[in-house]
Amino acid sequence: MAYSLCNWRAAIKNQAPNQHFYFRGKAEILCKMMRSYKSALLLRPFSSLKNPSYGYRRLTSSSSNPLSDDSDNLVVVEGKAGSRTAILNRITSLNALNTSMLARLLKLYKNWEDDPDIGFVMMKGGGRAFSAGGDVVSLYNLIKKGSLGNLEECRQFFQTIYSFIYLLGTYLKPNVALLNGFTMGGGAGISMPSTFRVATDKTIFATPETLIGFHPDAGASFYLSHLPGHLGEYLALTGEKLNGAEMLSCGLATHFSQITKLPLVEEQLGNLVTDDPSVIETSLGNHGDTVHPEQSSVIHRIDTLDKCFSQDTVEEIIESLENEAAKTNEVWCTSALKKLKEASPLSLKVSLKSIREGRFQTLDQCLIREYRMCLQGISGQISGDFCEGVRAKLVDKDLAPKWDPPSLEHVSQDMVDQYFSPLSAFEPELELPTKQREAFN
Repeated sequence: MAYSLCNWRAAIKNQAPNQHFYFRGKAEILCKMMRSYKSALLLRPFSSLKNPSYGYRRLTSSSSNPLSDDSDNLVVVEGKAGSRTAILNRITSLNALNTSMLARLLKLYKNWEDDPDIGFVMMKGGGRAFSAGGDVVSLYNLIKKGSLGNLEECRQFFQTIYSFIYLLGTYLKPNVALLNGFTMGGGAGISMPSTFRVATDKTIFATPETLIGFHPDAGASFYLSHLPGHLGEYLALTGEKLNGAEMLSCGLATHFSQITKLPLVEEQLGNLVTDDPSVIETSLGNHGDTVHPEQSSVIHRIDTLDKCFSQDTVEEIIESLENEAAKTNEVWCTSALKKLKEASPLSLKVSLKSIREGRFQTLDQCLIREYRMCLQGISGQISGDFCEGVRAKLVDKDLAPKWDPPSLEHVSQDMVDQYFSPLSAFEPELELPTKQREAFN
């Protein structure tokens, strides 16, 4: 059975004071908010885990699809009596996100929040993916063309996805994400702020950005840093995948259902006419499954993982992993080391700093900082690793990126620090409506 709010409250009560989890609190907060929200609707015009039971932005190669596409068919809407569902519909690209899709989602969710006839909203992916992430190949192609207009299109993509994530993180109605299939990178980013996140036995989560010379973005420094222990550092640096059971166990998912039950889950949710998250919670719980990570899962090695990934520097993390691998020869250790040695050295150091800063920042602060980092990452002013990584993994597919700098010892602290700075004194920061909408932290 999937977690109830009572289970979560008990888990929270048992947490160490410094081990807080963003995900578990949001459903509780919404329960309280909905009472005042119902009253507010009357004034609107009618026209309008110490231990809960312990996804790689897929490196999308959709080079034939532009970053902007004006077709509304990329996000299909399904309406029920008391709810609306946004269906990501770029199926041939595993629902890789582009600016048009994100702009449409932003518009839809704003309209649905203002509609008193809609109690809650849902999002799912068409085909075999929720979303494999952002369309990085289209970003690459725009950057390689080099014109100011193309760079502005790249900037608009990041502005739109970060604005949408902030809207989700401050949304006044319960929202559900059905995470069947690939849920990676930016795809994970637009699902993690949801009140309820339903994983299945086909869900695959990862944040593989360091493997293409980038950093976990789309709010990853916020949600990864709030996972148990140093699991966030592990996922951010290695890009390793988690399955649905592992997602549930660490808090990335709130519920789990076998894929064969997903149509029934959707049918039952579609029959609801409510804005009460506890009613939605009950419906999801009625069709939830009891699952536990396999014995080989890294989740069962969390103490060892913490010992390795709590180290201060990437070099010390690698040394600690090498020591563990020599002693135990465990698969997760050797796999993590392999991924770390394949990743961009600059990206590793930047990503570690990002996760560590995110642990002490609010959602809006993380988004504003990550937006700045994204612009630095695509600008080529510090390094060309993003374009080189996409080229090697997805365009030429030679799998032999030439990173610059080529090794950890050549990455200076100034380079890492510059990644966190605005591009220039004239570059505007990401503007979020923090005074009008307060994020859940």
